[in-house]
Amino acid sequence: MTTLADAPARTSVTDVTDAAGTGVHAWVAAVAELTQPDAVVWCDGSDDERRALVAQMVGTGTLLPLDPTLRPGSYLARSDPDDVARVESRTFICAQDQSDAGPTNNWREPGAMRTELDGVFAGAMRGRTMYVVPFSMGPVGGPLSHLGVQVTDSPYVVVSMSVMTRVGRAVRELVDAGAPFVPAVHSVGAPLAPGQDDVAWPCNPTKYIAHFPETREIWSFGSGYGGNALLGKKCFALRIASVMGRDEGWLAEHMLLIRLTAPTGRRYHVAAAFPSACGKTNLAMLRPTLPGWRVETIGDDIAWLRPGPDGTLRAINPEAGFFGVAPGTGEATNPAAIETLGHDTIFTNVALTPEGDVWWEGLTDEAPAHLTDWTGRPWTPESATPAAHPNSRFTVAAAQCPTIADGWDDPEGVALDAIIFGGRRATNVPLVAQAESWEHGVFMGATISSERTAAAEGLVGELRRDPFAMMPFCGYDMADHWSHWLDVGASLEHKPLVFGVNWFRKDDAGRFIWPGFGENSRVLAWVVDQVDRARGLRTDVGAVPSPVGLLPAPGVLDTDGLDLSADALAALFEVDTDSWALEADLTQEFFAMFGDRVPPALHARLAHLRAALGA
Repeated sequence: MTTLADAPARTSVTDVTDAAGTGVHAWVAAVAELTQPDAVVWCDGSDDERRALVAQMVGTGTLLPLDPTLRPGSYLARSDPDDVARVESRTFICAQDQSDAGPTNNWREPGAMRTELDGVFAGAMRGRTMYVVPFSMGPVGGPLSHLGVQVTDSPYVVVSMSVMTRVGRAVRELVDAGAPFVPAVHSVGAPLAPGQDDVAWPCNPTKYIAHFPETREIWSFGSGYGGNALLGKKCFALRIASVMGRDEGWLAEHMLLIRLTAPTGRRYHVAAAFPSACGKTNLAMLRPTLPGWRVETIGDDIAWLRPGPDGTLRAINPEAGFFGVAPGTGEATNPAAIETLGHDTIFTNVALTPEGDVWWEGLTDEAPAHLTDWTGRPWTPESATPAAHPNSRFTVAAAQCPTIADGWDDPEGVALDAIIFGGRRATNVPLVAQAESWEHGVFMGATISSERTAAAEGLVGELRRDPFAMMPFCGYDMADHWSHWLDVGASLEHKPLVFGVNWFRKDDAGRFIWPGFGENSRVLAWVVDQVDRARGLRTDVGAVPSPVGLLPAPGVLDTDGLDLSADALAALFEVDTDSWALEADLTQEFFAMFGDRVPPALHARLAHLRAALGA
């Protein structure tokens, strides 16, 4: 344990930043001098440490033990009702040049932000313990991995970080020896007065999630929610890592990773980017309906992609756990996820059954007769509010997943065969289309969109853009991100094929045409058949051209056994030229918001689309 007596007289965020350059211990001491905790504890990620912290949180009411028979080793946390999700409006990219942050990020001038942070972090940990969490994103010491050190005054964050990242003595030894690390400071922002008891879920009305791309540092204040407080996740693994990747020639992406094994035994590795509510986790843990096919999980949320020495694009999952959305996850939609959650899981803001187990909307077809809702109040199916918060979560080790792939945490990663982009579109977008080139694939990724429904803010049918599913997570200008994808592709001798999918097309009656879920394995089978054709392993014709890409040739997509008429199948692939001409206009408007930073190759692809529609 380090005491405050060891800390130099540093009092500002700028001083803390400067201290990081002189080593991890000087930096930790500077954070302590600024935030004034009662004690500083270095964490080792051990089972003993976890048990002690869990017992502490049970004592303060932060965690509620679940029934040890129904859900062994598992706990329920209830957050402050004002601290239930990422706070996009208070998430900042503090680049030196505002144009580098781009029009889709909230920008603050770095000096001004540091002054604001000085005001809230000074004394913010008074009355609490400051935990120092050395962690690795990716296997410790791996060629695609990077280190971070998070300081936090939340034991909930410490335990969650030990699930989501690699925390341990091996990381401590590396940073002690001078290995570079991303410094990350977090406080719940609710200092305790002398003699005041701890509170179950402290937070502060004023919140900051600030990223400094040039100095690779993260400052988070006022929230205990995972996306704002587990700084290895979106903050490091996407926002800061995307900038690191831009500068170093690799990619940090909001993508799942899977291994697909064909009946022949041939293996393929696929990365896929989907905005929220588009089936990402379900695809990551897919159980195929096609006989002889198998899908194994490598990652469910984030992938780091780096050109390999063999000319391939190699990928790792930098995380060690899943921080997933509970509502909508059930035996019918994702049985592998349900099995994963059987033990040693932290649930946040779900409902509690009288038997001491958890429940959320979508877990079962029918709700129990009586529950305690996520706020701690009695609940019945007649209640006017959901039992579980719509953004309620589970935190669980990836190794518990029954579909986890052997070698999923290989530090060398896997060579990608295909990349898939998808949105949620009731109209227009085909079930699956292959990009004609890498440039076309980047165009597909840059134009991912979903149509708003009556339940969403905005006009029904209006397109909600989420390029590469990275709109909230890219740490620099999105158009520069597209340019970087083009540059990375140009460096690859063996490029992955790129595809776009849409599981959500509807008929005139508003019903989904494609059955989805396990049947999506039929689309994946065509995707990897196309990989084989590109490699010369198959000589049959698998695709036909269309204005929007290569579509499955008639009879090639396996639909045997599906209740899918010829007309319905045709509707899944219909390309209406008038609708697509309008979509091209909307894409041009979208590109215009990025000005002259949009790469010429994407303007060329848009012109190519217009010409193909006209033809």
